[in-house]
Amino acid sequence: MMILELHRQGLTITAIARRTGRDPKTVRKYIERGIEAPVYGPRSVGRPSKLAPFMGFLRERVVAFPDLSAARLTREIRELGYAGAYTAVKRFLAAIRPENGPKPYEVRFETPPGVQAQVDFARFVVDFTDDPGTSRVVWLFSLVLGHSRFLFARYVLHQDLQTLLRCHIQAFEAIGGVPIEILYDRMKTAVTGEDDQGHIAYNRSLLALAQHYRFQPRACRPYRAKTKGKVERPFSYIRQDCFLGRSFRNLDDLNAQLIAWLDTVANVRVHGTTQRVVAEAFAAEQPELQTLPQHRFDAVLKLERRVSHDGFVAIGGNYYSVPDRTLRVVEVQQLPDLIRIVDLGNIVAEHPVLEGRKQYRIDRSHRTGGSAKRKTRIASGVIIGRIGDHVPLRPLAIYQAIGAQLASAGRP
Repeated sequence: MMILELHRQGLTITAIARRTGRDPKTVRKYIERGIEAPVYGPRSVGRPSKLAPFMGFLRERVVAFPDLSAARLTREIRELGYAGAYTAVKRFLAAIRPENGPKPYEVRFETPPGVQAQVDFARFVVDFTDDPGTSRVVWLFSLVLGHSRFLFARYVLHQDLQTLLRCHIQAFEAIGGVPIEILYDRMKTAVTGEDDQGHIAYNRSLLALAQHYRFQPRACRPYRAKTKGKVERPFSYIRQDCFLGRSFRNLDDLNAQLIAWLDTVANVRVHGTTQRVVAEAFAAEQPELQTLPQHRFDAVLKLERRVSHDGFVAIGGNYYSVPDRTLRVVEVQQLPDLIRIVDLGNIVAEHPVLEGRKQYRIDRSHRTGGSAKRKTRIASGVIIGRIGDHVPLRPLAIYQAIGAQLASAGRP
């Protein structure tokens, strides 16, 4: 329309071409056509796209798992023979995924090496193949170093205080040090509220852990989860790149696959924000962390529990054995990774913490004495519970002897 308007004003073809930046032949062609819309011929067909054979597979994966990351899908089709670029996969996925609209810009805060880590839990739902037909809720604990973006993560079955403390200890030992401060959201196991002056009140056990490892807990502002963006973003990254589209036998298998992914993918990639290899940045940050204390954190949570008629104490939904003739009410000391049972000031039982619920931990030495009904020997450290738990195999002669003993005990 501009060419036609300039021609109507009397400009020459050369002047119109100079003003519009078009070739004089193009200008002459549009003047001759008038207001007729231009017709374009078909483009010449070039070489076939390297991605074309894998587009159907990508569509199926995106339909089944819409949140799978482009990086994860690129790895999958490369295992199938794809030799093209990651950017081609990313563009194709952007075209077939629904648009959610533009996102607002965010302000990013960077911290010096060794200064800050961020901690949080995320909820996942999983169907373990060892227990088919039952969906289970698991929680992903994650600690991310703010400078290098090094990621420590483990799946657990609870969000309770004992689990939180245990995960901190595991994370500190995994990274070989402790940051100066750790940022939390308002999770109840970390923050108990505010005082009259608006000061944050932290859980006393978390403060004891912080004092032992010499870090400062910090709570982000209410309803400002993006303050912890460095730990929030990895949750979606783990879900899309590691969790979706896989099967897991049980919690141990889930964590084994997570650890392998962290070691071979997440912590060896070039981070999209820092543009550094995470493992290399962590190697530079690690010497700036505070050294680990000489001893592990051993503060305890103390509570009273009643011993059941069959000699077990219920703690966190699981059952731990106590010796015969233990008093009916005992003191339970919960360490981050140990259950200690105290009777009249004496430690009568110690058990490793059980994950899950409705599991039994039985110490063989607790069942060697007492009444005739308790003379059955039980393998040391046996865990009995849900499908998939280990149950010892015993000869039939043992059960025949037990039956004969019970029968003789019942004679007049």
